[in-house]
Amino acid sequence: MKKIFLYISLTFLFFMAMPVKSQNVMFNAYFDSLHIDTKEMRIGEHARLTLELKVDSGYMVEMQIPEALTAGIEVLDKKSYRSVDSKGRVTYRSECTITSFADSLQVIPPVIAKVNGDEYYTNTTNLWVNSVPIDTTNLKNIKGFNTVWDVELTWSEYRDTVYLSFLFLVLLALLVWIVIRYINNKPIIRIIREKPRKPSHFTALQKMDEIKSDNTLHMEESVKDYYTRLTDTLREYMHNRYKFNAADMTTGEIIENLLRFNDKEAIREVKEILEVADLVKFAKMKPSLNENDRNMLYAIDFVNATKDIEEENQKPVEKRVVNVRSMTQKRWLIASIIAVSAIMIAVAALLITDLGHLIG
Repeated sequence: MKKIFLYISLTFLFFMAMPVKSQNVMFNAYFDSLHIDTKEMRIGEHARLTLELKVDSGYMVEMQIPEALTAGIEVLDKKSYRSVDSKGRVTYRSECTITSFADSLQVIPPVIAKVNGDEYYTNTTNLWVNSVPIDTTNLKNIKGFNTVWDVELTWSEYRDTVYLSFLFLVLLALLVWIVIRYINNKPIIRIIREKPRKPSHFTALQKMDEIKSDNTLHMEESVKDYYTRLTDTLREYMHNRYKFNAADMTTGEIIENLLRFNDKEAIREVKEILEVADLVKFAKMKPSLNENDRNMLYAIDFVNATKDIEEENQKPVEKRVVNVRSMTQKRWLIASIIAVSAIMIAVAALLITDLGHLIG
């Protein structure tokens, strides 16, 4: 009776160990990495266990790979794929990278998958984990970990760090320069010290001295030029002193304007000079040299009597000249600061990462 029960149990286990296959579902497990034929590996090595499920399209599939296949095997990595062949059958493949540190036979139990609510099992797989043989005849030469050797860095290892450091310094210098330009981008204020113009009476008296010292104007044939220059000097003085356009006025109009500012005695002398000048110009009158000298003295007395004392005491004037720089230039500087700062942050992050690799 015991033998019959044993045969039935072995037959059941034999069919359970076979790859599960139905009319439309096939689910099995196999190794496709180290020692495929013998299903062996050395302790600590990696092997790849593949779980493959093939079903017709339209089936609902639920397949979960457990975190631990068995007590002596560690699952290091899991990757899943799905593909469809030309006949429309769907293949679900999960590749598990495993390792083991137990030198013994490791039995991987069946993995469960659900297809349309029905459970399907893979075949049971075995994996021999062999230990590394030790030469027991020479135990004295077995040593622990060796000392750490200092290895010199090559140019290719720290080249990127040097380039990144140089680029960071260049960007830093550029950023400092742009910031300085931005700070100095202010309205430029200059103080200009303007000298006061010469008083109008000073200019008039200077021109009259030139007329007196010009001997060519004292000849009989030059009398018209003499009075023309003298009256032009007086008209220019009146324009600068009293701010009316004496150069384009007649003698009568000039006298009317002068009456608002001066006494009649001073105006009388000016009126006589202008009337004589008109007669010389238009009536070809030829006054004597004494009369010419008297009219010159009248003109000088008129200027001295009517000169502006405040104009004579004028001091240099200071003016503020403001040069406002373009707002477009300021906007470009701000945009440049932001752009260079962003690049510097990116370069600094790369540099820190590269230094971490070198130090580590």
